[in-house]
Amino acid sequence: MTRRLKILLSAYACSPFRGSEPGVGWGFVNALAPFHDLWVIVEEEKFREDIETYLAEHPEFPDSVRFFFVRKKRNRSLRRIWPPSYYWYYRAWHRDAFRLARDLHRRVGFDLVHQLTMVGYREPGYLWKLGIPFVWGPVGGMGFFPWRFLHKVGIYGAIYYAGYNLLNALQMVFLSRPRRAGRAAGCGLIAATPENARLAERLWKSRCTVLCEVGLPPALQEHTVRRRSEGEPLRIAWSGQHIPRKALNLGLEALARLPGTIPWELHVLGEGARTRSWKRLARRLGMAHRCRFHGWIPREEALGVLAQAHLFLITSLRDLTSTVTVEALAAGLPIVCPDHCGFAHVVDESCGIRVPVTRPSQTIEALARAVRTLAEDEGLRQRLAGGALARARDFSWDRKAEVVNEIYRKRFHEAAARHTRT
Repeated sequence: MTRRLKILLSAYACSPFRGSEPGVGWGFVNALAPFHDLWVIVEEEKFREDIETYLAEHPEFPDSVRFFFVRKKRNRSLRRIWPPSYYWYYRAWHRDAFRLARDLHRRVGFDLVHQLTMVGYREPGYLWKLGIPFVWGPVGGMGFFPWRFLHKVGIYGAIYYAGYNLLNALQMVFLSRPRRAGRAAGCGLIAATPENARLAERLWKSRCTVLCEVGLPPALQEHTVRRRSEGEPLRIAWSGQHIPRKALNLGLEALARLPGTIPWELHVLGEGARTRSWKRLARRLGMAHRCRFHGWIPREEALGVLAQAHLFLITSLRDLTSTVTVEALAAGLPIVCPDHCGFAHVVDESCGIRVPVTRPSQTIEALARAVRTLAEDEGLRQRLAGGALARARDFSWDRKAEVVNEIYRKRFHEAAARHTRT
């Protein structure tokens, strides 16, 4: 694309100082800024201060990016009683954002509009009604928790994810605005994972580009492949919220099956509602002395833990793709993970071992075999470590900008061709 486009972006969550959804929003805005003139609509209460602080500290930030803030109404008491009430107010925010967008479009005349964050498919906003080329995504949230694993996430987790599966099945089929927005996007629909792409194509008849929602954080230290010395314990890193769907218990049960001849250590980052039960499980399995629970520690310390590890273990049963996945790749860590969710796309044969999600006993055994293989074959572990460093580069924000720019080009030229025919 040779000319700069005037693009309206809806990025409800967008912050230069935070991870997860706000980091996704900022990552795309920052990556696209060199190529286009951007008008970005962001939620005010949570993110205005972050953005204005960053702009004040970085006067070199392109002035071709203009931020507009819309405050979301909130009722925190109601949300504590009825968590889904979040969507009532989130939808109202999108209606307010659409009113602002119409006013901006009358004044500016945008070439294209992009619904960016939040990533979930349930609320596509209203910008697809502006009558100009529309791009939506990365989109996630479609799909299911594996039914056979419900008993592995505790009573609360089993009830929650059984309900989640049933509700998601209904919403994917019967919610009309996501379907209409997906069809309005056409080839401009971006799926966060292959699973979301398959379901969008089947249910919405929309062709998708698969693009992982998270990117490689800037200014990560350059790593090299590090050899594990003979007799040195295999250091395994795991990171995430300690909630049922992250399922560290599967990893603990897998590690318990390793032969006693293999020395290993597990370094667990994060904490949450399941921390206590996972520690109890480690004690019950007789391996608490091998497991170090670090809790939430500063990011630099967490990256230091990754830098000292030999492999990264993922056990999530329901997820998109976490930032720590690409951080682990950038640290030169082979990844052992389930072959589903966003991991099925990010982790390939060059950088890790994916295990099938079949039955709990089979998946646990497969995780144990994968870890044992890397513990006993240092040559393979090093080859996968080198592959991890190479694979990490595929998730740079520059690469993502290339993909999105190609989508913008297609949508813009489609619209221009239709205009010429009429």
